[in-house]
Amino acid sequence: MTTVAAYAAPAAKAPLERTTIERREVGAHDVLIDVKYSGICHSDIHQAREGWGEAIFPMVPGHEIAGVVTEVGPAVSRFAVGDRVGVGCMVDSCRECESCRAGQEQYCTGGGMVGTYNALDKNGEPTYGGYAEKIVVDENYVVGIPEGLGLDEAAPLLCAGITLYSPLKHWNAGPGKKVAILGMGGLGHMGVKIAHALGAEVTVLSQSLRKKDDGLKLGADHYYATSDPRTFEELAGTFDLIVSTVSVPLDLAAYLALLKSDGALVNVGAPEEPISLNLFSLISGRKTLAGSAIGGIAETQEMLDFCAEHGFGAEIELIRADQINEAYERVLASDVRYRFVIDTSTI
Repeated sequence: MTTVAAYAAPAAKAPLERTTIERREVGAHDVLIDVKYSGICHSDIHQAREGWGEAIFPMVPGHEIAGVVTEVGPAVSRFAVGDRVGVGCMVDSCRECESCRAGQEQYCTGGGMVGTYNALDKNGEPTYGGYAEKIVVDENYVVGIPEGLGLDEAAPLLCAGITLYSPLKHWNAGPGKKVAILGMGGLGHMGVKIAHALGAEVTVLSQSLRKKDDGLKLGADHYYATSDPRTFEELAGTFDLIVSTVSVPLDLAAYLALLKSDGALVNVGAPEEPISLNLFSLISGRKTLAGSAIGGIAETQEMLDFCAEHGFGAEIELIRADQINEAYERVLASDVRYRFVIDTSTI
């Protein structure tokens, strides 16, 4: 076991504080990663505050991890010391179920994927995330970060990037398709960049117009305020695909009305409260209401290569570790453009 410094929530809703944790020894298929940067995802806050249900404490959040390999196990074949790598939302799965065999480990049905934090590994030990100096991960759940991406701007791609890339690819966003990104935050800004790079006509639907200039700069063709009732009149029946990144309950019927026939509203944001729906909103127009998680390991690598090829990472604000609690409050206040990233050298 190796002792490393980390920032952890000691209990639900408690401020994160500096502590130490134990990392396992490097096994045959493991890589030891010197964490350089760790993004702050809204889901870190949901889990640290038990918004999604009972959690495991102490909790070291962080599943947007970018770093450098410093040691490899004797059976490792995919990585070498010095490689630039990333770790996202999962560090293991059953590897045997239909989903895992199809490269969709995020939908593992053989016990579920093992989360990078707030989960139990196959030995029954809690997993600890990227708000730490180092992490040990099986090579099969590690991806390479292309040289064209800075590690700091690449870190949020391990969750925010793949969470948008996967549904945009699955629902065929591209030339000739009208795509709306609902919410202009850490997830949404990546949706704008990716949908634009895929060749779709991109519209941002945001509560207000205060981020309009940013949205247009990042690749949006249009930008509308959802607080204006005229938006829903003007855009009725417009979109092939809407990807919702918001984590608060919505009037789903209002947004389903913005779809063309056979259009899809895909949720990647996860509100803590249940949402009701009149099914006639779906029946009229043969519309689809769907959800999407992250992508599998192969698709995550594809996404990183795609972002590097198109010359973009996340828009970030770099912070020190002692600013994490302040950053959490700013995320809740939508006061970040567009992803906080922890410089883990400050832990």
